Amino acid sequence: MKASQILVVDDEADIRGMVQEILTEEGYEVRTAGNAAEARAARAHAEPDLMLLDIWMPDMDGISLLREWTRDGVLAFPVVMMSGHGTVETAVEATRLGAVDFVEKPLSLAKLLRTVEQAVEGGKQKRGRHAGRGRAALEPVGKSRAMQTLRDQLRRLAPHEASVMLVGEAGSGRETLARYLHAMGPRAGGPFVAVSLAGMQLRDMLEALCGREGAESPGCFEQAKGGTLFLGDLSDLHGEGQAALLGVIEQGAFTRVGSQIAHTIDVRLLSAAEPRIESQLDQGLFRRDLYNRLAAVQVRVPALREYREDVPDLLRYYTDLLVDSQGLKYRRFSVAAQNRLRNYPWPGNLSELSNLVQRVLMLGDGGEVSLEEVEQAVAPLSAGEGESLIKQDILAMPLREAREQFEKAYLEQQLQLCGGKVGKLAERVGMERTHLYRKLNSLGIDFRQLGGEDGDS
Repeated sequence: MKASQILVVDDEADIRGMVQEILTEEGYEVRTAGNAAEARAARAHAEPDLMLLDIWMPDMDGISLLREWTRDGVLAFPVVMMSGHGTVETAVEATRLGAVDFVEKPLSLAKLLRTVEQAVEGGKQKRGRHAGRGRAALEPVGKSRAMQTLRDQLRRLAPHEASVMLVGEAGSGRETLARYLHAMGPRAGGPFVAVSLAGMQLRDMLEALCGREGAESPGCFEQAKGGTLFLGDLSDLHGEGQAALLGVIEQGAFTRVGSQIAHTIDVRLLSAAEPRIESQLDQGLFRRDLYNRLAAVQVRVPALREYREDVPDLLRYYTDLLVDSQGLKYRRFSVAAQNRLRNYPWPGNLSELSNLVQRVLMLGDGGEVSLEEVEQAVAPLSAGEGESLIKQDILAMPLREAREQFEKAYLEQQLQLCGGKVGKLAERVGMERTHLYRKLNSLGIDFRQLGGEDGDS
């Protein structure tokens, strides 16, 4: 029987070495990483059966890394957090993001081995329950026209090798859709490797994509050979990085950092960007030649608020998924709770919805999720004195006053979600900017107080 693979992520070399030695003696196959960048590379090389993740690390803390990996769905492997300075707040946040346990430093050998054994066994049971679901589990959920259109597009594109750029808001499920394209395509038998390019300096990006000569883990182009490479967060890639990435793609070959030997690229390129990529192109902030290389086809990924009629189906889907994957107690959302969530704006999209479902399953003790629980779990839409819109007696108002109340509450909430930037608000609500300024002024909404005086996006 193949040994279970464990990835230990900790910035202290002594801790990594000690844990690796102990677990190797117990029959596990152990790999280590000293920071978030090495953890990404190790995960891209091979998904572990369990990850032991330190909270406090110099480049990125463990909670942020866990949040990054759960942004578009639920992790496929269990995670146990480690910390010598843990707090209740960090433990709750880690659990909310999907961590299955939390161990304190200095590590107790008995506690560590017991936790690892239980987490690995739980992961095996989860994979057994999901065996055979494969492509169907990745397919976009929903009966709305938006989801039907998206599924049709992806099915038509999947058999081809063309590069596809998935354009949508953060949390909208772009990586999951890329995995669906991969699973339905001719390279399904090869690896799927995902890398986020957000905030990467040039050298870090080259090492992540091309690898470093003599390093333990190869770069993403090498890891994804024969399969698919997904480039996330393109909208945040700076100019130098854009130029370097374009050069590699145009040459069709990459060279490891510290080497002179070129290696042919053999991957299908899929990528993700935010809707602002269009304005970045117009302003010269994103290279059009790189865009053309990565977006032979562009697929627009709708925000959840655009297909809110599918929210009840999504609530059932994520409930079943979390009950299966994490052993949580099944709970049904009441009709009132479902209706409330259908009318929520979902600024965090699918990621926010899956986190909400996980939270109410973990914290609730009843068989049904009530409207009151949902009201506590979401940030209420601002209206009047701060009450939720559904608590306003709006039906008692004249039509004109009711419409003004709704527009004011709607635009105030949307403006907050856009950080006070009127340019972003105009794009988000589909209004021409000059008309939007007049509307905000007529409703008495002072966008300048939110830091968006010039309206820049």
